[in-house]
Amino acid sequence: MALPSTAERPNPGFYSTHALDRAFKANLARLTAGITPAGLASVYFEWLVHLMLSPGKQLELGEKYARKLTRFGHYISRQALEPSACACIEPLEQDRRFSGEEWQRWPYNLIYQSFLLTQQWWHNATSDIDGLSPDSERVVNFITRQILDRYSPSNSPWLNPEVVAATLATGGQNLVAGWQHFIEDWERAVSGKPPFGAEAFRVGKNLAITPGKVVYRNRLIELIQYTPTTKQVYAEPVLIVPAWIMKYYILDLTPAQSLVKYLVDEGHTVFMISWRNPGSEEHNLGMEDYRRLGPMAALDAVSAITGGSKVHGVGYCLGGTLLSIAAAAMARDGDDRLASLTTLATQVDFTEAGELMLFIGESQVAYLENMMWDQGYLDGFQMAGAFQILRSNDLIWSRIVHDYLLGGRQPMNALMAWNADLTRMPYRMHSEYLRQLFLNNDLANGHYRVDDRPVVIQDIRAPLFVVSTTADHVAPWKSVYKIHLLADADEVTFVLTSGGHNAGIVSEPGHTGRRFRMDTPRHGKAYLDPETWQQITPEQDGSWWPAWHQWLAAHSSEQLAPPAMGSQQYPPLADAPGNYVLAP
Repeated sequence: MALPSTAERPNPGFYSTHALDRAFKANLARLTAGITPAGLASVYFEWLVHLMLSPGKQLELGEKYARKLTRFGHYISRQALEPSACACIEPLEQDRRFSGEEWQRWPYNLIYQSFLLTQQWWHNATSDIDGLSPDSERVVNFITRQILDRYSPSNSPWLNPEVVAATLATGGQNLVAGWQHFIEDWERAVSGKPPFGAEAFRVGKNLAITPGKVVYRNRLIELIQYTPTTKQVYAEPVLIVPAWIMKYYILDLTPAQSLVKYLVDEGHTVFMISWRNPGSEEHNLGMEDYRRLGPMAALDAVSAITGGSKVHGVGYCLGGTLLSIAAAAMARDGDDRLASLTTLATQVDFTEAGELMLFIGESQVAYLENMMWDQGYLDGFQMAGAFQILRSNDLIWSRIVHDYLLGGRQPMNALMAWNADLTRMPYRMHSEYLRQLFLNNDLANGHYRVDDRPVVIQDIRAPLFVVSTTADHVAPWKSVYKIHLLADADEVTFVLTSGGHNAGIVSEPGHTGRRFRMDTPRHGKAYLDPETWQQITPEQDGSWWPAWHQWLAAHSSEQLAPPAMGSQQYPPLADAPGNYVLAP
C-alpha cells in the first residue's frame, strides 16, 4: 500500500478505506477466477467506441455478414442436391471439435458450418479496428473467442451428434455416468483431493524415484544430490533449477521419462533444487530471496561437495529466468563458477510473451495483488485456471464433452498427475515478478537490480544452450529466441523441439513423433529472424536429450571418480525425493 506523497500525516481513514478496497477486491477475485472485471470492461468499452467511430469498418462488417449469409445459403442448396458437397468453411488446423464423421451429416453439418461462419465474423469484428491498440485488440479477440467456444454446438448434448448417438445407444447411461463423474470431480475439487486416477501415481513410489540424498536444506529449498551409476563422471556437475510454479519432479517422472536419470546414466553428477511450497507465513519472500536462498545457496553447496569444480547451470521456465538473473549478477561481480548455462522454455525478454500477456496489465496485476494480499500467496488452482483458459478447447471443453456428456474417463498418466500437484506463489515474489519482468521488462531493459545494481544478460560469457518448444503457450518459442538479441556470449546454441511447455521438455529418447532443430551460430554472424532460422535449420528426428548430453560433454573438462554423497559441511539429511516435495 503506497503512502500519500505528502509528508503530512495521513488522514485518519486512509488505512481503513484502502483495506476495505483490498478486502472487497480480494473476495471478488475468488468469484471471477482472478480475472479483473474492470480491466475487461475498459477494454471492451475501448473496442466499442473505436468501432462506433469507424463507419467504414461497420460497412465492411455488414458486407461480410451478407456474403457469409449468401455462402451459407448456397451451401444449403448444394447439400440438398449433393450431400457430399464441400464445406463452405473449414475449421482451423488445430480445431478438432468437428472432425468426426457424424458432423458431416445433415443437419449437424449445417449447425457447425453456421457456428464457424459466426466465429469468423466475430474475429473480423474484433480485428483491425482503426485506433484500437494492439494489446486491447488481442484481449477483445481472445475473450470473444472464449465466449463463442463456450457456446459451441460441440458442447451441447442436443447439438453434438456424437453425444446424441451415445445417448440413444446406451439409453442415456452415458449421461448418468457423466453426472457421476461430475459429482466425483466436484467433491474432489472442494475437498482438495487430487483428480480421479492420480492416486496411482505417488511421489517416492513410482514418481521421482531416482536414488539420491538431500544434502542441503534452508527455509526455501532442499538440494538433492543423485547417486552416480557410472564409475567415472564428468568433472563439472549439473545443477538444475526448476520453476517454483511446479514441483521439481517434472524432470524426474517415471524412470523411463526422467531427465535426471538420463543424465546420471550418461555420467553426469546431478543436483536438483526442490522448492518449498510456501504458505501465508512466507508472503514476504521476494525475488531476491529466491535468488539468494535458491540457486546461489545451492551453488555454494555444489561447489563445496564437488571440490570447487565449475558447474553446468540448468534452469526451467521461471527457474531459468531466475538462474539467468543469478548468472548475470555473477558475471557482473566476477564470479566464474558457471561452466555453461542451459535454459529450458525460458524467457528473459517479455515483450512478446504470448497469450499469457492477455492476463498481465496494471488492472490485472493490481487485482491479483489484492487477492494475494488477503491470503498471502497465489494458489495453484488460481494459476491453473489461467493456463487452462489459454487452451480451453483442449483442457476444458473437450474434457467436459468426453467425461460428462459421453460418460468416458480420460486415463491418468504421470505427466497429468504431476500437473495436478499444484504449488503456491508468495505475495511479494509474484508481485515483483509480474511487475518487474512482465509489465516493465526490466531484465531485458537493463533495469533489473541485484544488490542495488543493475544486471544485464550481455554480461554472461558462459556458453548458452537454449531450448524452446513449438507449441508453448507459456513461453512462446519466438519470445525465447530473443536471447539472440540480448546475449553476448561466444556461443549460443538454440534448440526448437516439438511439443508444448512440458511435453516438449520431457522428451525422452524413443518417444515417438519427436523432432527438433538445433543450430549454433558463429560469434559475430549476422542476426537471423526466427522465421528465417526455422526455415533454414534442418529438422532432426528424435529427442533433443542426446544432443544436449553431447554438448555438455564437449563443454566439460575431464572424467574422474564420482564425488562423495554430501560432505562434512553438507552431510546427507534424508533420502530423495526429500520432504519439501511431499508437503501439500
